[in-house]
Amino acid sequence: MTLRREAFLEHVKERGEYGTVEEAERAARVVLALLGAHLVGEVRAQLAACLPEGFALILLNPLQSAEPLPPERFVRATAAWIEGATEQTATWDVSAVLSTVADTAGDDLLGQILLQLPAGYDLLFGRPQPT
Repeated sequence: MTLRREAFLEHVKERGEYGTVEEAERAARVVLALLGAHLVGEVRAQLAACLPEGFALILLNPLQSAEPLPPERFVRATAAWIEGATEQTATWDVSAVLSTVADTAGDDLLGQILLQLPAGYDLLFGRPQPT
């Protein structure tokens, strides 16, 4: 089921403790653009189908990445794309967006997403996996 744009952003805003919906949207746009560069094929298409249309398009037309970034570099890349962000604030941004994505995607799709990502992304999604 596709989450409405307002509901998606409200979840991100609440989890990120942002003062405005615009701040939540800025984080969502950057994180989804970076995430889209790491996902391929049917998994990316299935996740896009769960997201509001504008965010689905961002996921499907991602920023370019030469290689899959480990979680810590993903956070650093997020910080580089958000004006005034630090690694600490970017960690917060990534967590707010990806935990909302995890809820939207559901456990089965999230499992497929995590298979395409380097180890450690489960923590960014707020879903630690047993080791």
